[in-house]
Amino acid sequence: MLKTLTKLTRHTLSGPTMGTRWSAQFHAPDTVDPTKIEAALAESVAVVDRQMSTWTPDSDLMRLNRASLGEWITLPPELMTVLKRALEIGRLSDGAFDIAIGDAVTAWGFGAEGYDTDAMRRALIHPRPKAHEMLELDHTAQRLRKSAAGTLDLSGIAKGFGVDQMVAVLARFGIEHALVGLDGELRAIGQRPEGTPWTVALEKPDYEVRAPLSILELHDSAAATSGDYRHWVDLGTQRLSHTMDPARGGPVLGAAASVTVLADTCMNADAWATAFMVMGKDKAAILASDQGLSAIFVERRGETLRQTYVG
Repeated sequence: MLKTLTKLTRHTLSGPTMGTRWSAQFHAPDTVDPTKIEAALAESVAVVDRQMSTWTPDSDLMRLNRASLGEWITLPPELMTVLKRALEIGRLSDGAFDIAIGDAVTAWGFGAEGYDTDAMRRALIHPRPKAHEMLELDHTAQRLRKSAAGTLDLSGIAKGFGVDQMVAVLARFGIEHALVGLDGELRAIGQRPEGTPWTVALEKPDYEVRAPLSILELHDSAAATSGDYRHWVDLGTQRLSHTMDPARGGPVLGAAASVTVLADTCMNADAWATAFMVMGKDKAAILASDQGLSAIFVERRGETLRQTYVG
């Protein structure tokens, strides 16, 4: 049963990172110094950006992408943690979530440059090994090596991990009640002062405006959404989502408008939202039940939207 909080002050902090913004809303005793927390939160997401960005040539991820086949590359622990979980979810989803899709992401214009039609064709026809088949992790030595060529992209999991890192920062400061977000990926700990769960909006999948579709209640849980309505490319009369289908080397076709996953950590929610977007509602329902996840599929039916809960 949720308890009512007393004698706590509300703080709302935010800042820029990864081309978007992070935010943290929390309640804490008056003895807590929010300026120190703000600096620590900003640094925690900056570390993720420095290590995992595909937009920064000298990031640890890009250094790994440039490494020769068979060469052991020593990596920082945060990146190793994300790579380990990415490969696990890759295996569990049978490759629906695959971080070795960076060449397709770039080809279709979702990287640092615009789309390249020749690269698109190569991505569509070029077979590629799955990340969990081509990467070998040595956790004892904090290193990794590649057995096949491929460009890694962590955009489907890194922001979720960033949210979890912010939660870890708050925990170090003794904060037990907070709502943390990064570009729509959210994680709640504890409760609101009146003893109720944190409420957040499930966004309506609309290309033009931002509006709520429904409300979610979060208590010690995370939510992440993958959708077709924030990042896309128009090719002729066709609008294609940024979510890549690893099996075809291009944007997923016939997918839901959005998939929101509820999980224990935001890293898990983030990656599984992408996987479920790729695999579709029927397969996702089975896997969600197996993995102890809940998901909300929003599908377009002409002019109406249909929400389906699975898991």
